[in-house]
Amino acid sequence: MIRESEKDFLNSLFEEEKIAKIKGWDFSHLDGRWEDEEVLPWDYKKTVLNFINPEMKLLDIDTGGGEFVCSLNHPYENIFVTENYAPNFEFCKERLSPLGITVKNASVHSLPFEDESFDIVLNRHGDLNASEFFRVLKKGGIFITQQVGAYNDREFVELLMPDTAIPYPEQTLKIQKDNFEKAGFVILKEGEAFFPIRFFDVGALTWFAKIIEWEFPDFSVEKYSENLIKAKNIIDKNGYIEGKAHRFYFVAKK
Repeated sequence: MIRESEKDFLNSLFEEEKIAKIKGWDFSHLDGRWEDEEVLPWDYKKTVLNFINPEMKLLDIDTGGGEFVCSLNHPYENIFVTENYAPNFEFCKERLSPLGITVKNASVHSLPFEDESFDIVLNRHGDLNASEFFRVLKKGGIFITQQVGAYNDREFVELLMPDTAIPYPEQTLKIQKDNFEKAGFVILKEGEAFFPIRFFDVGALTWFAKIIEWEFPDFSVEKYSENLIKAKNIIDKNGYIEGKAHRFYFVAKK
């Protein structure tokens, strides 16, 4: 039962729900309202830089807004990207195509490239398809990925939406390594880790849950208002609410 004193609080959450939109992979709306420091035992960018040189044809899968691939300072004419999420694809076309980067609207299940087109394929938090990546890589080519694991944000999901199934239970290092080895890859490097995530206000958590719809399916303030009040009580007591992020990475060679 919602008390009268909680209605203003819930109204503020309805506002967060309304404005929950994102371009690329920009979480600046949460600046100062959460703590999400990827303190990992590996450095994805350094790992990539150890394997690339300017002559390489590079494919970045599910590039978001191209933020990461542009940070590599790789020659634009040698960069190809795919993006399957319609708003991000339009954003990529506007931002990346004028630079000379080739942008394709495609899923990993059917990449629009010839066999053995690329020296290196990157995939940071995108969909996986070992056989397609193997196909488009040249012999000796390198695939590098960092992935969000199956147990990411589960504490928040279980608090707000109890009994919600894990959306991608196959997202573990062991399962994906097995998939890639079966496709013909040799694993060169690997790692798996968990690190804490904290939210300092429930509005930030609400915005996040609305954006990350694959982890929080059919989330709404109206439907889960009582559990959002529970989250508020935890923050009022502790100053934050904490969960864990799950990440893994590996480097594979064709």
